[in-house]
Amino acid sequence: MKILFAGDIFGSPGRSVFLEHTKRLKASGEVDLVIANAENAAGGRGLHPKQARQLFEGGADLLTLGDHSWDQRDMLEYITRDSRVVRPANFAASTPGKGWHTIKREGGNVTVISLIGRVFMNFPFDNPFDKVDALLKEHRGDMGPTIIVDMHCEATSEKQAMGRHLDGRVSMVVGTHTHVQTSDNTLLPRGTAYITDLGMTGPHDSIIGSTVGPVLTRFRTGLHQKFQVASERVRLEGVILDVDGTTGKARAIQRVRLAAE
Repeated sequence: MKILFAGDIFGSPGRSVFLEHTKRLKASGEVDLVIANAENAAGGRGLHPKQARQLFEGGADLLTLGDHSWDQRDMLEYITRDSRVVRPANFAASTPGKGWHTIKREGGNVTVISLIGRVFMNFPFDNPFDKVDALLKEHRGDMGPTIIVDMHCEATSEKQAMGRHLDGRVSMVVGTHTHVQTSDNTLLPRGTAYITDLGMTGPHDSIIGSTVGPVLTRFRTGLHQKFQVASERVRLEGVILDVDGTTGKARAIQRVRLAAE
């Protein structure tokens, strides 16, 4: 089984290139399932229900979120109705939605767990290491053989630590949030596929998705600027996981970088 996990979808350019390539990859049989982080799909901040439906209709099987989960208030109600949109599991227990979801499929179910890091983040989230341990202890039998973890955080060290923490216990750990694809895709010593950051599905003639000018001004002056979604050099970035659907054992992890046609 081959699973595409696309890095953070940024704005309408990101949604367009995602839909363009996922339709083709699924139709050709190159991938069997498609997962994406979509917390920046609404103009760089959050996700609207209408956009979630568009991504699902276009080929996504599951969408993860992150620190911008509630930037669009209509997501608060939608996420309680559609469990295919997964917010970080280590949000407060009273938060709407769920932190993991199992995709039912013949030949072996696939579960995706979303986590958010704490280093350099703006809110005291629950400990992601303790949370994922508790989830695996309580629900491992219901999750199926293939388990994928999205570690959404700033610090590369925290992402690497989660990869090592879960090595041999899940099929793959991927990092999201920083929007810059890393070149360290690998199989860890106990067999878990890993990459520190999937990259960004969106406009790359930008500063992590936004037009360059206002971001530079903000850094140079410290003054608030209105950021806008860039539009040039659009591409999909992520990885394709080759996994044994019966055992959940990762065979290979390949980086993907596909330009808009």
